[in-house]
Amino acid sequence: MRKSVLMFILVAMVSVTGCDFLRVVAGRPTSKDIERKRLEIIRAEEAALQARLDSIARVEAEAVEKQRREKEDSVAAHAYISDNQIVVIDVARLGGVVRDELQEDLGGGRYRVVLGSFRDRRNAVSLCGRLTELGDFNAHMITFGNGMVAVAACPVDRVQDVVNGMKELKNQPLCPADVWILKCE
Repeated sequence: MRKSVLMFILVAMVSVTGCDFLRVVAGRPTSKDIERKRLEIIRAEEAALQARLDSIARVEAEAVEKQRREKEDSVAAHAYISDNQIVVIDVARLGGVVRDELQEDLGGGRYRVVLGSFRDRRNAVSLCGRLTELGDFNAHMITFGNGMVAVAACPVDRVQDVVNGMKELKNQPLCPADVWILKCE
């Protein structure tokens, strides 16, 4: 009879308290503990997802801002070229490029500042040497299809960068007033 009373009490306890009674007796977490942990995991996952979404939004906003600044810089560079009546010549108008020392050595750029163009290669070599002595302008010579040899510097891919390079070069004593921009496309 004792065993049946004990069993009855045990069954009554389990039915009233559920499995939590047995979990407590066994030293295991209760259903409340499990639910609390599940909610913590869900909150942590939601926080991680929100952090990723915030990061993506921040990167997108930075990209839009960078694009806006680049557009403004490009417009300002074109305005500088127009206001200062700087000549921009496409390489095709000069008979194309026969030899580009920079292209062979470093890979070139879309725009270059041209300090002079000569029929006599010795004059180009002299100017290029003097420009190289001044500093890091990536001075090089370009031979065109029309036979002229130009001394170019500041090879870049963006028009705003070539304008900045031109401004730096104009502060140099050997820079002529009639520098122009070569467009290599």
